[in-house]
Amino acid sequence: METKESIKEMVREKYSAIALQNKETNETSCCGSGCCTTEIYNIMSEDYSTLGGYNSEADLGLGCGLPTQFAKIKKGDVVIDLGSGAGNDCFIARSETGETGKVIGIDFTEAMIEKAKANAEKMGYHNVEFRMGDIEKMPVASDFADVIVSNCVLNLVPDKDGAFKEIFRVLKPGGHFSISDIVLIGKLPEKIQQTAEMYAGCVAGAIQRQTYLELIEMNGFQNVTIQKEKIIVIPDDILSQYLSTKEIADFKISGSGIFSITVFAQKVKSCCGSDCCN
Repeated sequence: METKESIKEMVREKYSAIALQNKETNETSCCGSGCCTTEIYNIMSEDYSTLGGYNSEADLGLGCGLPTQFAKIKKGDVVIDLGSGAGNDCFIARSETGETGKVIGIDFTEAMIEKAKANAEKMGYHNVEFRMGDIEKMPVASDFADVIVSNCVLNLVPDKDGAFKEIFRVLKPGGHFSISDIVLIGKLPEKIQQTAEMYAGCVAGAIQRQTYLELIEMNGFQNVTIQKEKIIVIPDDILSQYLSTKEIADFKISGSGIFSITVFAQKVKSCCGSDCCN
């Protein structure tokens, strides 16, 4: 039986390999899982190229949304990107927060950290930093960040409740997050859910959409809002590796589905008296 640590180690190994690949290879690899399709990249990812701060060398084509576009980052903000990879979202966040702000990328893959640091050095960014660490135990002080972003990463984290607890701890009172992630509606076929390759490919680690939103609220966040949502259609050339023709047909009419959502939520300031919430 897989443990949380074995799942994390599998994901770490996968994304260490991805860090050494070029974007063209990753674009055809189902979030780097090696599941070989020409369709999944166009379905899963969004086009970053029009956003300020975009750097093609930092874009590994692994995301499922544009959280930085929706994150309401202001000049001077402290921003943290969870699962920062080669630094793409960090550099876009830096264009929003400016030279007076600070951006920290957190990733638990050494090869990704090295790649991100090299990219930041090339661009001469002195207020963008990359730290090794787990999302469930961030190397960051409490009440530190104004904004947290993440792109198609929390679905890979075994302890999602722990991750949201950490996000709440690290955000300043009044801070917020914008997270793009993969969620489910209904039940996926067991063969997909239990396949390690699909787990690293952004699908099998996902949880139910309603459960995901409830976890956010249970951990103290307020004003939870879905900023964007789209259905993810897994191409038949992927499904056929795990399911029979009949199983594929049954899955398509089951009403179950995979969605990319971008979720916003706030850590609302606590009231300290009768008038402080006015």
